[in-house]
Amino acid sequence: MRYATTPAKRWGTRIGHFLILAAFVAFTAFPFYWMLITTFKSTLDLVNTKNNPFLFNAPPTLENLQVLFFQTQYLQWVWNTLLVGVIVVAITLLLAVPAGYSLARLSGRWGRQLAIGIFLTYLIPPTILFIPFSRIVGELGLQDSLWSLVLVYPSFTVPFCTWLMMGFFKAVPHDIEEAAMMDGLSRFGAFLKVVVPLSSAGILTVVIFTLTLVMQEFIYALTFITSSSQYTVSVGVPTFLVRGDVYFWGSLMGACLIVSVPIAILYNFFVDRFVAGFTVGAIK
Repeated sequence: MRYATTPAKRWGTRIGHFLILAAFVAFTAFPFYWMLITTFKSTLDLVNTKNNPFLFNAPPTLENLQVLFFQTQYLQWVWNTLLVGVIVVAITLLLAVPAGYSLARLSGRWGRQLAIGIFLTYLIPPTILFIPFSRIVGELGLQDSLWSLVLVYPSFTVPFCTWLMMGFFKAVPHDIEEAAMMDGLSRFGAFLKVVVPLSSAGILTVVIFTLTLVMQEFIYALTFITSSSQYTVSVGVPTFLVRGDVYFWGSLMGACLIVSVPIAILYNFFVDRFVAGFTVGAIK
């Protein structure tokens, strides 16, 4: 037996949904609002504890951005980060996609054990690998070079992304590949023209995950790079905008805002595919 829903109940449900959604949007957008308003606040406005921290108590200023762009090498750090990120993404895709496909098609007990072993390597804390990586970087003469980061970062990204792509390729039916090969394609051709397009969500997930890791990694970038012109954003910003007990809060927030907004936009445009890349296989 079904009961009719009264208009008051329907409106109450809609208002409840709206309030929940509004609270969630406010919670997620607040860090960006805080960074934005802090970027354009004057120093006196920031340090005066009597002022309302959520509003402009003095006219907005560009002083913090001037410090960021003209008294630091911020643009160079952004370029270094993007350069390392693009190269590491390319290396990760070249290694993880074929490896994930091979493991997905490798049946039997050995295939499962090998896949689990590759994923477990991702769980090894980076601090344990710090000493051997330092020796390798030193032997290769890559100290104070961005190539040291290009060498090290794939060791973090490839294992997890291989495991991720393996799960995605397993969701692609074998019949599709077999039909493509019956039409004259080789296995490699079927992989490129059929399997890879169907796995675009997983590939996009690999790209976003790798770029995010490169942008936020701090320990290895701080240790292997000593010249300020070679810094990445994660190292250069706190190094030059935190001087003793003096924090350049406006410039710090401006640096974080400029870097985080493009990533947030990227997540927003591809959120459906990104979620699908992490949840593939969870529901059949």
